[in-house]
Amino acid sequence: MGNREQVEQRVIVALDVPDEQAAIALIDRLPQVTFWKVGLELFTSTGPKILEVLKSRQKRIFLDLKFDDIPNTVAGACRSAARYGVDLLTIHATAGRDALTAATEAAQEGAAKAGVEPPKLIAITLLTSISARQLAFDLKIPLELPEYTLEMALLAQESGLDGVVCSPQEVAQLRQTCGNDFLLVCPGVRPTWADKGDQKRSLTPAQAIIAGADYLVIGRPITAATEPELAWKRISEELTTVA
Repeated sequence: MGNREQVEQRVIVALDVPDEQAAIALIDRLPQVTFWKVGLELFTSTGPKILEVLKSRQKRIFLDLKFDDIPNTVAGACRSAARYGVDLLTIHATAGRDALTAATEAAQEGAAKAGVEPPKLIAITLLTSISARQLAFDLKIPLELPEYTLEMALLAQESGLDGVVCSPQEVAQLRQTCGNDFLLVCPGVRPTWADKGDQKRSLTPAQAIIAGADYLVIGRPITAATEPELAWKRISEELTTVA
């Protein structure tokens, strides 16, 4: 990483707002942001229209809809989503090997049909709001949390996916095991001066990059700040120390 511009392009800002008007206001308020995440709330509210807004401003898009269904349904959803020309698209690893394999093929088909680049397909290993205790007691999974996320990442990699979403605390192990060509996308990133909210397994942005993250997903520390521009600037400046 050579300069601030390159580091900033690795920060994906979450457009976790309820409607198109709020989304456009935030996009226009932070013109320096090149990569935006559209999640369930906003996409359910606006549909693909918000993707068209982002595309018209030459922004990169992380469409974070976390598909989790039977293979045929997941494939259909990925085929449709790929036509939008988004850069990253998520699916739960727990959908299983058949669904993951079908998703990769369908995303390629959908993109080819629309004449756009296919999205990088990224698997959710474990939501960053889930703690080790909840994994064991609520979800009844007998593996230790780092081992479980590693198994989900390996399943995704074996199924042909491009990377995974994981908490910053699992990045170093996944980078070592899965290699340098596997994308690691980290939500749950919190600057020291920001409220952790419902994130259970977080690191600072600089720590996450040093650990091996390719992309950081940051929402509320920027979008809920009194001055989002200042929060963005502070995070950018902190990241230049590891560039």
